[in-house]
Amino acid sequence: MFDGRWRTGVGRVTTPVASTMHRTGITADHLTGAGLVLGAATAVTIGTGHLGLGLALLIAVALLDLFDGPVAKAAGTSSPRGAFFDSVSDRVTDALVLGGIGWYLASSSSPHMALLPFAVLGTSSLISYERAKAESLGYVARGGLMERAERIIAICFGLLVSALLVPVLWAMLALTLVTASQRFVKVWRQAEVVAAPVPPPRPVRPAMEARWRAWRESSGARPRRHAWGTRSGRHAWGSRSGSTARGERPWRRRAGTRP
Repeated sequence: MFDGRWRTGVGRVTTPVASTMHRTGITADHLTGAGLVLGAATAVTIGTGHLGLGLALLIAVALLDLFDGPVAKAAGTSSPRGAFFDSVSDRVTDALVLGGIGWYLASSSSPHMALLPFAVLGTSSLISYERAKAESLGYVARGGLMERAERIIAICFGLLVSALLVPVLWAMLALTLVTASQRFVKVWRQAEVVAAPVPPPRPVRPAMEARWRAWRESSGARPRRHAWGTRSGRHAWGSRSGSTARGERPWRRRAGTRP
């Protein structure tokens, strides 16, 4: 939902800042690597119960992830390698942050409640897999109610008000399942649109046969037919072989007479 509605407006703000960062020598890989390190620090901070500091670190992680793409575009270094590095780093950061939240809930609330963040992580991975698989097949699977930007905002709200952390996680789980269903239906409908089958090409006739047919159709000539279908060389009425060449019919010839 964030990508579809506010990405353009945010890009107008991030593009000038990204150009300034590029002139200072900062690259997109620097930002992605720093975000990965801060994600690990965020997990440890949240797991030890320092939710306020964890909130600040999570916001820093989100900002680094927001600027690595524009910096790559400003530097002209956008590549599949960078996109792969960024995508893998995002998945690792999500796992670390939700793992830290599970650690915190297991030590402060209930061991069973620690399964809730891991359920959110599993459904979030399903959403990412649906998009990756759909794009590999040539379909579009973006959009939904709870994408990565919305998940980070929801986690920040839960860390800000610790009493609402568990309800926020339940809401995230429900909306993430809805998003996974939305993407599945979207790709399913795209896959139903199948192109009309193309009829097989007609066999090409040999050149000599095509010329023969064209000549016969233009001249109105008919092919000769052999009498009784035999191979003896005798032809029907009007042929030029044997005695019929002189206008005689073969069944009216007398025995022992010369023509």
